Formats: sequence, C-alpha cells, structure tokens
Amino acid sequence: MPTEREQAVFEAAIKLGALYHQFVGTPVSQETAATIEEAIESAVRLQPYVTDVTVRLDRSVMLENPFGYSEVSGRMFDVTISTRVGEATCTAALRYENGYPMMSIID
Repeated sequence: MPTEREQAVFEAAIKLGALYHQFVGTPVSQETAATIEEAIESAVRLQPYVTDVTVRLDRSVMLENPFGYSEVSGRMFDVTISTRVGEATCTAALRYENGYPMMSIID
C-alpha cells in the first residue's frame, strides 16, 4: 500500500502529465493566452487532491501561423501544482529546461 506521501507525489505527477498531453496543440494567441491559462487551471483544480495550480504560457515563443495564431507547445509551459493526500503534500512543476519540457518535484 502506498504511503500518503507517495500518493501525493503520484497525484501531482500524473496531473502534470495529463495537463501536458491534453493541452499541447491548443490554438492560442497573445490575446487569448490568459484565457487558456485560466481554463487549464480551472480544469486541473477539478481533479481530486489538487490544492493549487498555476499555469503560465511563455508568450515569447508564440509564433503566429498565417492565420494569426500559434499552438500551445511544451516549451511554453511554466506550471506549478500542489496536491494533498491526508497529511502529506507535494508541490511539482512542469518547465522547459535544457530544450525539453521537464517535470520535477519541488517539495
């Protein structure tokens, strides 16, 4: 049986993986980025054990296509998520580091 700590870490990790794969490819522009950030945060907050989530998209890498928008990519994500299972908590992040979107445990 996993400990509460292990479960809190698992919950944070699985939610970051799901977030990444659910939203990559979403149409986005400079004008709609804040709305997409809020939508992702709202969706993730609905999930069990999530106590906080912050999503920021790096607008500097949003390159418009001929139709005037970009697509969410892994290099845009700066996400922090916190989970709680029983008395155990976990804070994890998804950030673009060294050319790759990396997920890591912060605390």
